[in-house]
Amino acid sequence: MRQDSVSLESGNVVEWTSETNYMFRLSAFRDKLLRWLDLNPTAVQPAKFHAIVRHWLEEGLQDLSVSRQRDRLGWGVQVPDDPSQSIYVWLDALVNYLTVSGYPERTHLWPPTHIVGKDILKFHAIYWPAFLMAADIPLPASIICHSHWTRDSFKMSKSKGNVIDPFDRAAHFTADGLRYFLLREGVLHSDGDYSDMKVSALLNAELADTYGNLLSRVAAPTLNPQQVFPVLDSNLFPSMSAQSSTSRTTDEDYLLVESVKRLPDIVAGHYDQFLFYRGLEEIMTCLRMANAFVQRHEPWNLTKNPIDRPWLDSIIHVTMETLRVCGILTQPIVPDLTDRLLTKMGVGTTERSWDHLKCFEALEGDGREGYGGRRLSSNSSVLFTRLKTVSRR
Repeated sequence: MRQDSVSLESGNVVEWTSETNYMFRLSAFRDKLLRWLDLNPTAVQPAKFHAIVRHWLEEGLQDLSVSRQRDRLGWGVQVPDDPSQSIYVWLDALVNYLTVSGYPERTHLWPPTHIVGKDILKFHAIYWPAFLMAADIPLPASIICHSHWTRDSFKMSKSKGNVIDPFDRAAHFTADGLRYFLLREGVLHSDGDYSDMKVSALLNAELADTYGNLLSRVAAPTLNPQQVFPVLDSNLFPSMSAQSSTSRTTDEDYLLVESVKRLPDIVAGHYDQFLFYRGLEEIMTCLRMANAFVQRHEPWNLTKNPIDRPWLDSIIHVTMETLRVCGILTQPIVPDLTDRLLTKMGVGTTERSWDHLKCFEALEGDGREGYGGRRLSSNSSVLFTRLKTVSRR
């Protein structure tokens, strides 16, 4: 007695049927696909999925059915000159990539970069390149494959009813908050598990306590009564090479400055590889260092004596310069939050591109003050309001 097979994806019993279809000779493209992968290490990213596709190819390919009987699939596109057959959806649907690029008259969007879920990787990394090879059309520049979000360790699906309504959650956490969580916790190579408690904990720790708290500290009227992006005194905070034994600066202070200077190139590398979580971790590391910098120098104890004002201003300047750089770098992730941050610090909308990431010019001691002297806006300095713990998961 034959034992029933069960789908790993849905858990349903597999039903076996047979019918007459048109076939695509997929097996003939195995070696060409292997060469494509081997000559293009970034053809499929990340490396984990590149290896999976290569393993599928090494196991061998069977020819692929590219049509279905029309008497059971009447809604599909009819096979030309054969009214009894409908075109298989994964042949019909993939060709839409060419259609939207303007093919065949123009292909200004080709070759593309595809971003796909891991459950449709085979269709995009084996079937589709083989179809294109057969038609003598250039292959995609890259296929970026991502894993899934789960809930209680199960894949979300409409059939199971365990989905999360993104509009409802964005209304609760804000659009920026939900974007931040998904890009901070979502990684390409493995599934992420969602819960409202995780979202609240992360946003409170990073957007409210780390990011928002830093701005609130240096924009507070008690520390910054003139409400300015203050000027740094290069005598009190000299370049590291000019540091003297009488300087108030510490090695940790210069480590912060150097980390922020290096940050744009590091973050750009991670963003270019779609590793947003790594870029955000680097940004958060600098923001935590800046919070430690403020805590170390205790600027609230410098407000009473006017002689300490230049040193206090220098502390605020370094902190705000860190916030400015981090704000520009997090614009793609939390655009509303960073708009409020940069506006608060007097950074204009035309000064927020990658070309404006040169920082700590005042430390060079050549009279350049960078953004020092800018007036702060009257907007609130609260970037992200702490969230109450929610019971829904």
